[in-house]
Amino acid sequence: MATWALGLSIAHAQNPPGSMIDPDAYRGLAADRRAHQPGDTLTVVVTETARASASAGTDSDNNVKLGATTQTHSANHSYGIGLSGDDTGKGATSRAGTLQAQLAVRVIGIEGDGMLRIHGEQTVVINGEKQKFALNGLVRSEDISSSNTILSNRISEANIEFTGHGDVSEAQRRSILYRITKWLGLI
Repeated sequence: MATWALGLSIAHAQNPPGSMIDPDAYRGLAADRRAHQPGDTLTVVVTETARASASAGTDSDNNVKLGATTQTHSANHSYGIGLSGDDTGKGATSRAGTLQAQLAVRVIGIEGDGMLRIHGEQTVVINGEKQKFALNGLVRSEDISSSNTILSNRISEANIEFTGHGDVSEAQRRSILYRITKWLGLI
């Protein structure tokens, strides 16, 4: 009887009857509001800038000269053949891109080391042009600011995609005929 009464008093102390507060999920009014468990949301501030460039140059000169001289009693004759070549080539390529956005993402899991797995998508349609922004990755709880935001350069294994579909995007894609002739080296 004493064991049953002890068990009843422990159960009563953990979750008092009629309580509207779940002690496992409760966070006080002054508690930290940063994302920390699955289902929580946070804002990612995306400021990505990428730049790449490459250049190459070649110079080569070739000269070949052959000469012969013949001599007779009355005159000297000189003959010569010469070949020369000059080849100069230069090439350069560069690419730059910038993406600035804010995206609300959701914590979808917690890894074994405590890192939060996040995922978020946003679709915007402007004048019939559909733009989709998606982000996945891992964040450390300590990298989330007190305003519940994180910079994109603090996301591990980040996969950030920004794609568009519509008339403008289709106009930028090359036709199949163009791609085939380019692949064959005809243009």
